[in-house]
Amino acid sequence: MMIRIVMLGVVPGNRRPTTAMAWLLAIFFIPILGLALFVLFGNYRMSRRRTLRQAVVNERVLEETKHLELDDEDQDAPEWVRSAVQLNRQLGAMPVVQGNSVEFLTDYRESIVAMTEAIRTARNYVHIEFYIVGEDEEVTGPLLDALVAAADRGVNVRFLFDHLGTMRVAGYRKFLKRLKASKIDWRRMLPLAPVHRQWRRPDLRNHRKILVVDGTVAFTGSQNLIEPGYLRKASHKLGREWVELMARVQGPLVASLDVVFTTDWSQETDENLLDDVRAITPLNVPGAVTGQVVPSGPGFAAENNLRLFTTLIYSATRELRITSPYFVPDDSLLYAVTTAAQRGVKVKLYVSERGDQALAHHAQQSYYMALLQAGVEIYLYEAPHVLHTKCFTVDHEVAVFGSSNMDMRSFSLNFEVSMMLLGSEIVDRLDAVMDEYEAHSKRVSLGMWNARKPLERWKDNVARLSATLQ
Repeated sequence: MMIRIVMLGVVPGNRRPTTAMAWLLAIFFIPILGLALFVLFGNYRMSRRRTLRQAVVNERVLEETKHLELDDEDQDAPEWVRSAVQLNRQLGAMPVVQGNSVEFLTDYRESIVAMTEAIRTARNYVHIEFYIVGEDEEVTGPLLDALVAAADRGVNVRFLFDHLGTMRVAGYRKFLKRLKASKIDWRRMLPLAPVHRQWRRPDLRNHRKILVVDGTVAFTGSQNLIEPGYLRKASHKLGREWVELMARVQGPLVASLDVVFTTDWSQETDENLLDDVRAITPLNVPGAVTGQVVPSGPGFAAENNLRLFTTLIYSATRELRITSPYFVPDDSLLYAVTTAAQRGVKVKLYVSERGDQALAHHAQQSYYMALLQAGVEIYLYEAPHVLHTKCFTVDHEVAVFGSSNMDMRSFSLNFEVSMMLLGSEIVDRLDAVMDEYEAHSKRVSLGMWNARKPLERWKDNVARLSATLQ
């Protein structure tokens, strides 16, 4: 009883009411186990050292790019777009910059080939950071060979991968052995090593996907560095592959992505590389795309990605298209999406017919009824494939893509990187990608969803409760 009483005044502090209620229910029903889980998983903030280091980077970026404001870059942007740019600038420090080339890569294998070719051209450095890395002979093997060869010829190859995200992959020990035998400078991100006093909430992860070569070309998006079946026997048996979106970027946005990488590198190595990053100020104009990099994660004081997403969704007046493999919104995002549909915005949501993570998929399905009743069109991408792309477009004015899902994990627990792009031309190109997703999807009707078996609804609702334990 004493545990329950004490935690009533502890758990709600600085937490969403739904999250606090879920934790309190766990503690009330299973006090000892619930308290132990809360101690392990209840705090999603990073250490003071990491938070201060992120703040220092933000201050430096703001100071060195204070001359880059939207007034100077895009006079034609609507007021709501300018407001979103200012929000990103305030929370994540990165400026909006023009003169970029952005090429969307939708073929899984071809995007890895494109990254491999870029690495083979490296003369000075390669910065590579992925949540999951897995080695196979056909798909990722040539890219890893290119990294080893680059390091052998004197290129500074710095490689980051998430500790837990990668160690779960088949062949992890063989992958580590290969890294140790090479000249690549590599680190695990957010390692769990209590012996070395490296401990934190274990499900805080670095979910970013970034490759920068010589500060001139970069790749980012949703794809992990692994073959399209994730080295899983069950996936290969089912014919299941992940559907992804990556982008090849040139121009000043490359420097912004490099700042995100070097910040993560300094967090794991204590090595400061910021002085080596090319100036974000445009030095050349490889294209006509205006954009802004949006870093987010527990190292920031605010949930940068969630605040941007809700701001843009509330600004929509005509059309909103969302692709997310894990659509498990908090109340603020759910209200933004359903309100958009209720006020006449045409809202389309693209998700997988069958998810790769059962708990997350059931939690996602628990929101379909509210979305359908509000008028949201839901499209299920054909099984057995997993639609893993994370992107959305607003009113043919703004496109957002990157590593961030629209779920509470991506908002609070994961380090993510997104990119906001401005203008109808680039938005049309991303809409064309979602047109292709729609062609491979079936639309869910309210009647069809109402006809589901009670047991399926029960599973969805239980999973929804667990999703709030953040």
